[in-house]
Amino acid sequence: MQGQSQQQAYDRGITIFSPDGRLYQVEYAREAVKRGTASIGIRAADGVVLAVDKRIRSPLMERSSVEKLHKADDHIGIASAGHVADARQLIDFARRNAQINQLRFGEPIGVETLTKDVTDHIQQYTQIGGARPFGVALIIGGIDADGEPRLFETDPSGTPYEWKALAVGADRGEVRDYLEEHYDEGIDLDEAVGLALSALGSVNDDALRPEAVGLATVGVDDRAYSQLTDDEVEEHLVDLDLLADEDAADGDETTDDDATEE
Repeated sequence: MQGQSQQQAYDRGITIFSPDGRLYQVEYAREAVKRGTASIGIRAADGVVLAVDKRIRSPLMERSSVEKLHKADDHIGIASAGHVADARQLIDFARRNAQINQLRFGEPIGVETLTKDVTDHIQQYTQIGGARPFGVALIIGGIDADGEPRLFETDPSGTPYEWKALAVGADRGEVRDYLEEHYDEGIDLDEAVGLALSALGSVNDDALRPEAVGLATVGVDDRAYSQLTDDEVEEHLVDLDLLADEDAADGDETTDDDATEE
């Protein structure tokens, strides 16, 4: 009981370290990320792919209102997992910083620079009394001015990580294992799209519906963020033999228990 009461005391304040050096509120924020549906990022030789599981909880919900893919700038896209409201705050912050950089320096912001701006903002909320950490993880992918694809993850602690391929949200471990087994640094953008969909399919019984999947790419050639339509996603699913049967899909409309988590 004493150990439990001590933990309860330390997890009440974000600014207090426990005796073993842990910030419980940050760890709780990571658990909030795990409750969100999966998001995947893959760096290809000629671009970046972002893929998200955007299943909805009810057929009454407008599908367009489920936002997990976002355009931060012409050459940068963001995918999220965790609390939707927290994600929107950070994405708005990222968009403002991208525009400020363009106005101040007359050039698009670098992917790493934008990521570190966001994580610096996140980190402030791990040491301010009366606040809480952001319960969301972001995948930030884009093309730098030199034409190099970059892919980063933001953590609720405010730490940025650069990846070749990654997953955040539910089933992160299983999706990461799949990516580790099948990823190759020499893949092109189309192959990366197929890998992302196959990775999502690996934790969804190899059956996906185009309206329940979000896909976006940023290519080296045009350095432009582009989100695929449902028809384009369906074409990829058919090619990969991952298209779900309509009759079987009708009974599977639910996902997270909490409406604030995607």
